[in-house]
Amino acid sequence: MKLYSDDELAQILDQEIFHQISTIADRLGVECYVVGGYVRDIFLERPSNDIDVVVVGSGIAVAQALKKELGKKAHLSVFKNFGTAQVKFMRTEDGGTRKEYEVEFVGARKESYSHDSRKPVVEDGTLEDDQCRRDFTINALAICLNHDRFGELVDAFDGIYDLEDGLIRTPLDPDITFSDDPLRMLRCVRFATQLRFDIEQETKDALCRNAQRLKIISGERIAEELNKILLAAHPSIGLLELHDSGLLQLILPELSALDIVETRNGRAHKNNFYHTLEVLENVCKTDQSQLWLRWAALLHDIGKTKSKRWDNQQGWTFHNHNFIGAKMVPEIFRRLKLPLDAKMKYVQKLVDLHMRPIVIADEEVTDSAVRRLMNDAGEDIDDLMLLCEADITSKNEVRKKRFLENFRIVREKLADLKEKDYKRLLQPVIDGNEIMEIFHLKPSPVVGTLKQYLKDAVLDNQVANEREPLMELLMAKAKELGMQT
Repeated sequence: MKLYSDDELAQILDQEIFHQISTIADRLGVECYVVGGYVRDIFLERPSNDIDVVVVGSGIAVAQALKKELGKKAHLSVFKNFGTAQVKFMRTEDGGTRKEYEVEFVGARKESYSHDSRKPVVEDGTLEDDQCRRDFTINALAICLNHDRFGELVDAFDGIYDLEDGLIRTPLDPDITFSDDPLRMLRCVRFATQLRFDIEQETKDALCRNAQRLKIISGERIAEELNKILLAAHPSIGLLELHDSGLLQLILPELSALDIVETRNGRAHKNNFYHTLEVLENVCKTDQSQLWLRWAALLHDIGKTKSKRWDNQQGWTFHNHNFIGAKMVPEIFRRLKLPLDAKMKYVQKLVDLHMRPIVIADEEVTDSAVRRLMNDAGEDIDDLMLLCEADITSKNEVRKKRFLENFRIVREKLADLKEKDYKRLLQPVIDGNEIMEIFHLKPSPVVGTLKQYLKDAVLDNQVANEREPLMELLMAKAKELGMQT
């Protein structure tokens, strides 16, 4: 965070694009301000190419004039129903680098909402009206672009002090702000997570009081904000805020349900909600971490609520929680309008397989077990290993060290197998079509049984993946099953 005087802000905005907008605004006789995230990021010393401009008058008229001045290199989009316009263009900077600009124009306005919709009734307004409708004080900052006041900061709600204090606060009554547009509650948590800011107490209390209003928000908008939280450096900050406010119970009740510890006969299981956050943070430490791997970490234990059982000898058990969790993934993705394509299948696969390397690492690490793991995980094997290593959160340092050492051995064996190109050799040279032809079969379970028998033999290194030895094995198995060619 760095404080700037108006003169220093004028120097920062001493760019061709802002002088062009300034000249147009003066020519049209309207007040014009750069606002929102672009201004906030100036003080946070973060780069930003997306510029929001508020015009006390017609934002569309200023955008059209800018497009005319920029000529063919600019693209203009006008949204008359919303009173907004967007100008996109490329410009060569000093040093010859090409930079894309995206400038959003809107007329200053005031808004009113009905209880069952986040779409406001809009009227023309003043700059102050426009600042009042902003979600948070740190996003309500404005810098004048008109020539006579170029660089002058307008801060109606002490947003600068909130930036300095690292505080998320609404300009007006937070209950009204959140009730009017419940998506702002998720934006509140997202900004707190991305910027590592605290949520002001009155604003935080309003999150709890208005959580149920989130029900009018579409799954797509919720998922968009949730993805941004997950992509932050420390997403657990946001997930804790969502959980404490009651928002997570509405978005991902399967995850919230993990926040429980039961004790029986003096034996308690760990809190799987906080374990999940720890696993997620561990995944985020890796350079290879990406959004869908983070989703896999978030959902890897969601099956534990349904699979939890008490056993008098073993204590608490969670048998097959990986399989149960994998079956839950499509419904969660469907509900949140997340993609139901290869991304969902990737998350589902990692949830399903995340116990396999741990089981291998808890026993003697055999070539056969590693081959099977490699075959089942396919090209996602490296991500699976990252998730499984992140999943070792035991406070028993001896046990933790043993697991991680065995994981190292698993990785070495994986590297050896890759080097030998086992991925190419894992599919037996005799396939299902040939099996059906030899035994005059139609597609049926017995064909699958024979295919799997040959595959297991190759995976377990019982036989070379060559036609002659595999054919001998196939015929012996067929004879055992009473089949004839």
